[in-house]
Amino acid sequence: MTAPGHENGRDYLNALIASFLGWTLDAFDFFVLVFAIPTIADEFQVDVPKIAKTIAVTLAFRPVGAFIFGLLADRYGRRLPLMIDLVFYSVVEVLSGLAPDYKSFLILRALFGIGMGGEWGVGASLAMEKVPARWRGVLSGVLQEGYAVGYLLAACCYFFVFPKWGWRPMFFIGGLPALLALFVRFKIKESVVWQKSRQASWSGLGIAIVSHWKIFLYLTALMTMMNFASHGTQDMYPTFLQIQRGFSPQQVAVIAVLYNIGAIAGGVLVGLYSDRFGRRRGMVTALMLAVLMIPLWAYAPTTPLLVLGAFLIQFMVQGAWGVIPAHITELSPDSVRGFLPGFAYQCGVLLAGRVAYLEAVFSKTLNYSNAMALTALTVFLLGIVVILLGPEKKGARFGT
Repeated sequence: MTAPGHENGRDYLNALIASFLGWTLDAFDFFVLVFAIPTIADEFQVDVPKIAKTIAVTLAFRPVGAFIFGLLADRYGRRLPLMIDLVFYSVVEVLSGLAPDYKSFLILRALFGIGMGGEWGVGASLAMEKVPARWRGVLSGVLQEGYAVGYLLAACCYFFVFPKWGWRPMFFIGGLPALLALFVRFKIKESVVWQKSRQASWSGLGIAIVSHWKIFLYLTALMTMMNFASHGTQDMYPTFLQIQRGFSPQQVAVIAVLYNIGAIAGGVLVGLYSDRFGRRRGMVTALMLAVLMIPLWAYAPTTPLLVLGAFLIQFMVQGAWGVIPAHITELSPDSVRGFLPGFAYQCGVLLAGRVAYLEAVFSKTLNYSNAMALTALTVFLLGIVVILLGPEKKGARFGT
């Protein structure tokens, strides 16, 4: 017999794999742009901050996707919206590689943001509703670090594809997530938790969402700080390595692979730590240690120390992030779990989404090291405060 709130081992494993791969390929599609910012700026004859602005636009449109696909997930189940979303953002990513000019590229990145915003909330609710509660923290870390794996794969793509064929084929490879929709269609069952708690009408769903406005506001504040921490330490780092530190594209790709290995390890280990000692304690511990890593990450005098700093800060930042899928789905009621965590997450992205653009602008007067270090210190400390002020429901039983 299986415990309430999750199904048999093969089914929850398939759901975890699908959600992990969806988030991996989503992140891959996002980060191929991060590596190619200077080159795309040259081709479209615009400055680096304008291409960095397309990152902000992608992040700004993610709440639209979370809103649309989150509502569909709570009304019609998790599987169908996830399949539609996978195909949608895959097509948009391929079209981004065909963009003839900056304006069309900007519009396509906005559409990609809709697809990217829809994937996380639906995938996380599907996976977290199925996995055993006692393993939720560590499996949350595995799920969330699909993001770091996507970043790592983007770095590998940049290393092997970019020198020979340029930036456009990297976006064509981003069409692969469409194939994942077939896996969802044939290998994954619908969530039992959703079947037990589904709303009978749109009005019932709307009332349920509005009734939980307090936890929504807290989750939005939490996810704003977490997105500041993540995007503030990741998005402009390859540009910093190229422009300020003088590394070649191949060297940047290798460094990115190394610090994303740290991110993956951090997400899983801090997630495991949170299963034992609590979600908030795990996240706060990771961010406090991240504060200590800032000088090494931004100012290291030698390449080995710089790589070590990048590895350690991503271990800590993504370690804190590894707790997020478990933590915010546990805080969300069954009837709105498809909508509430994902929409709050993406509203946080919207509020934090200009951080890469701001760092690019500030770097003109402060340089990249100072701009990123000051940003990281501020958001880590504020993030710790927000985490400590919030509730926790570690091990909550879903669907009971």
